[in-house]
Amino acid sequence: MTDAIVAEGLVKRYGSVVALDGLDLTVPEGTITGLLGPNGAGKTTAVRVFTTLLEADEGSARVAGLDVRRQAGELRTKIGLSGQYAAVDDNLTGFENLDMVGRLYHLGRARSRERARELLARFDLEDAADRPVKGYSGGMRRRLDLAGALVAKPTVLFLDEPTTGLDPRSRLGMWDVIEELVKGGTTLLLTTQYLEEADRLADQIAVIDHGKVIAEGTADQLKDQVGGERLELSVATSAELGSAATTLAGLAVGQIESDDRQNHLTVPVTGGSSVLMEAIRRLDAESVKVLDIGLRRPTLDDVFLALTGHVADDSVREEQK
Repeated sequence: MTDAIVAEGLVKRYGSVVALDGLDLTVPEGTITGLLGPNGAGKTTAVRVFTTLLEADEGSARVAGLDVRRQAGELRTKIGLSGQYAAVDDNLTGFENLDMVGRLYHLGRARSRERARELLARFDLEDAADRPVKGYSGGMRRRLDLAGALVAKPTVLFLDEPTTGLDPRSRLGMWDVIEELVKGGTTLLLTTQYLEEADRLADQIAVIDHGKVIAEGTADQLKDQVGGERLELSVATSAELGSAATTLAGLAVGQIESDDRQNHLTVPVTGGSSVLMEAIRRLDAESVKVLDIGLRRPTLDDVFLALTGHVADDSVREEQK
């Protein structure tokens, strides 16, 4: 498998602010890579460098086999970009917006109109095709913006927080579209702060903080880095909390965490469902009254917290530089 995006040592400064600090990243062809990071980590700056909207101060990057600096003009014909805010003209209709993008890509009048109709149908916007975009809902505007990024059938697509502000139904619909694109061979770099989005969509994830990649791998590999499985249980009284901890100490593979206020224990374990069954047998043998017990794996939120020092904030977006 060849690589669709290769970045080496990218540095970008805005005065005294270092937005990218030696960013290295590789994205294989035909995959989705999720770029995760806290507000201001450099995600949007990286996307702008990859899409020729910014020049890095140091380092190099190649996208679709082309140098982003020396071959920018040719590269723009092979990539698509949907940013944090829908880049559509409110005074034009949905059809006119897409037709205009086709003309800008020099597709010609007939092909531009044909491609516009194809994408309006694909994104369920046919009924609104001839209405001014200023009357569209937020979800419709986002779908139209993504359609615009696909007019020229890009081989590499960049989506910068594509579902921010969408309701749950619209977000699920967008996820379906994204998965369909990659099945068709498109390579996708996705920046997001919705961790469930990265968990569902991304083949690999790169966590970026302070302008550099601090961890990468599949979602499962990143979750394994923060401790594997956890047995969580609640007991009836604080008196039974100590008994439960003593009873389960032999199953723990790390330090047991206790919350006296909630009568809750968290026990790091390995072994899957078999260790859960053994825990239940031991607690029952000691007559510990358990109100709730379950086995869970770390989430990407746990990964994010462990790597960056805080949880992801879905409501905060990286500031436009």
